[in-house]
Amino acid sequence: MARITYSKDCPSRTVLGVLANKWSLYVLGLLRQQERPLRFTELRRHIEGVTQKSLTQALRNLERDGLISRTVYPTIPPRVEYALTDLGREAGTLTSAIADWSKANASRVHAARSDYDNRPADQA
Repeated sequence: MARITYSKDCPSRTVLGVLANKWSLYVLGLLRQQERPLRFTELRRHIEGVTQKSLTQALRNLERDGLISRTVYPTIPPRVEYALTDLGREAGTLTSAIADWSKANASRVHAARSDYDNRPADQA
């Protein structure tokens, strides 16, 4: 059995860093759910709370890692659409599993948080 390491040089760390970003997860999930390319404004409208800067950075990282494609149409003003690549669709199976687990267990996580937050100070 191969030894699991958490070395800073491990190639998986950079990829996991992108997938662990909540905005990236939301972008991948939304593109998978819509099953069509989306424009920046559509993504921002659907992902409540994301700033323009955070969404831009998430999109750049996802494009850089080959999980989404960016298509620019030569119109005035230019129209830009984002879509999942094959690699992004594969990653979507992982992100969907996280989303499904989150939905199924949200009440348990909230209850655990409440229990933790309501503990007497001497037990913290």
